[in-house]
Amino acid sequence: MTTPESAEKTHTMNTVVSSVRRRGATLVLCAAATLTLVGCKSGDLVSYELPAKSARYTFETKNDDVKTVWESAFAQVAEADAPQQSPCTGDVVGTDRAACRPEPLTFLRYDFGLALDNTVKAGDRHEIVVTGYYQPRLTELPRVTALKVEATFDGGGIWRPAPTRGMGKKTFTTTIQNPRRDQAVQGVGLRISATDSQGNTVRQTIPTAYTLS
Repeated sequence: MTTPESAEKTHTMNTVVSSVRRRGATLVLCAAATLTLVGCKSGDLVSYELPAKSARYTFETKNDDVKTVWESAFAQVAEADAPQQSPCTGDVVGTDRAACRPEPLTFLRYDFGLALDNTVKAGDRHEIVVTGYYQPRLTELPRVTALKVEATFDGGGIWRPAPTRGMGKKTFTTTIQNPRRDQAVQGVGLRISATDSQGNTVRQTIPTAYTLS
């Protein structure tokens, strides 16, 4: 897909994205669950030609009902920025040797603090740890500066804000006031939004993060 250089609006690409790296004028997406040293099958690679001028793009993925939306600025790469232990896809499969780098997309990791039966006690205040991280690169990575969390107990009909607290440059906690079990029959859903020091954003919606006991 070729993007006109004059385009200024946010672009949307719907695809399964686990590792995003840009080389030259092409954005290469790998649809495998994890990018390994053996790379992706040829059918898993999709490339998008990008203009030299930086523009903001939106990437949307949906995996097991979990929807993730990234917004970030992309442009052509002039100098390689991929560490040797995490090579670019083109280097692995031998299709492209141009300069590339991992894109600064924020990924979110959760510690839900579940019981052995994968549930959380109804009616209690429950703390969740959220960690933002990035694919490794040679130059300095951005840092997550803000986190917003919302909870739903009715399958997304109503979203309620939850307090958050920073625990370091990439870790936050949020506290959910769980309702009675009969008030959240489908479990507790979460919508987490993060912004980093470069203005990149991510919003992840988890329809059922955990169920109540």
